[in-house]
Amino acid sequence: MLSRKTKYGIKALIYIAKQDNLMPVLISEISEKENISKKFLEAILLDLKKIGLVGSKKGKGGGYYLLKNPKEISVATIIRFLDGPIALLPCVSLNFYEKCVDCPSEETCGLNKLMIQVRDNALSVLEKKTLHDLASF
Repeated sequence: MLSRKTKYGIKALIYIAKQDNLMPVLISEISEKENISKKFLEAILLDLKKIGLVGSKKGKGGGYYLLKNPKEISVATIIRFLDGPIALLPCVSLNFYEKCVDCPSEETCGLNKLMIQVRDNALSVLEKKTLHDLASF
């Protein structure tokens, strides 16, 4: 399940991507339109700024804006930045692999094989869908 942080981060990015000419958008506007706590949204947008997905401008006409084309930002990338691994078990994660301490052998673990299929199917959707796709609805 997506965390609230990731859900709200995606909603905020979609809102920003939908703006005319990708102009900066005030936190208060995103907060109001998307029903997200302003304080929580500030923290999320700061994280997105640290990883280079959004930039900010202070003063009149300021706010947050995308640093990349929405067609270049996959949903998988956003989830990984905000939530971490997409895989449901650490032993099947492509980017955050860890051996399960309770598993004697990944080669004979039925759960491992199932979770690889789940990961691969989820990634086939999440890596193909972009912020542009989500903002087009």
